[in-house]
Amino acid sequence: MNTLQAILLAIVEGLTEYLPISSTGHMIFVSSYFNIQNDDFVKLFQVSIQFGAILAVVALYWKKFFDFSKLNFYIKLACAVIPALVLGKLFDDKIEAVLGDPIPIAIVLILGGIILLFVDSRFQSPTIVTEEEISIKKAVAIGFWQCLAMMPGTSRSAASIIGGMQQGLTRQAAAEFSFFLAVPTMLAVTTYSLLLKTYEVSQLKGYELLIQSPENIKLFLMGNVIAFIVAIIAIKFFIGIIKQYGFKPWGWYRIIVGIFLLIYFSYIKQ
Repeated sequence: MNTLQAILLAIVEGLTEYLPISSTGHMIFVSSYFNIQNDDFVKLFQVSIQFGAILAVVALYWKKFFDFSKLNFYIKLACAVIPALVLGKLFDDKIEAVLGDPIPIAIVLILGGIILLFVDSRFQSPTIVTEEEISIKKAVAIGFWQCLAMMPGTSRSAASIIGGMQQGLTRQAAAEFSFFLAVPTMLAVTTYSLLLKTYEVSQLKGYELLIQSPENIKLFLMGNVIAFIVAIIAIKFFIGIIKQYGFKPWGWYRIIVGIFLLIYFSYIKQ
């Protein structure tokens, strides 16, 4: 992976991590286009630059994350992230097997887009406006919804936001809780990928891949900085869009992109 490819992947991560369009799916398509998708460092890079996106949420909502007087906020996040931690560990190998094939991911993009077209009309009577009104039980339910995103192409953001709306949250409250929940979820995934996971081709841990060369360290740091900056812009943009237009624009985007990628990887790139 060269510097330009790393920059493009980091921009894609920052743009798509908090939008309901699947950051993993988009990065897989980009890496497949460049024929670098099977490289172990690329796999690590795609996960580890989520750290930059995590910091974007913490920076934007720093008053929420550093208000230690509200212990219930941290308890809700801790309870909500447990389903993803358990199921993610159990199905890690199966998820890894799917990541190399863009065709099923394109199909999931399309199906998810169709669902987003009807989300706004399905949940029209929200009762929960702020995070403080979310009970621990509802937080855990949203955490289980988030697990649907283990299938690449689903979108962690889409799954958790739909789960929040199903639990009675407004669009904005569901989106913001999805952002909050992303922090422990992606922090756990990034930590696992860097410190615990052994990559199949090289048989190295993530941190061993990272320190293999100064170039890898440079790309890692650069990718996280770019993902951080772009994610801040994307979050602000997304909140404005869903408040005014709902989820239909993202549904049509997924359908159009999914069809294009399905055609591209089925017939053009052979």
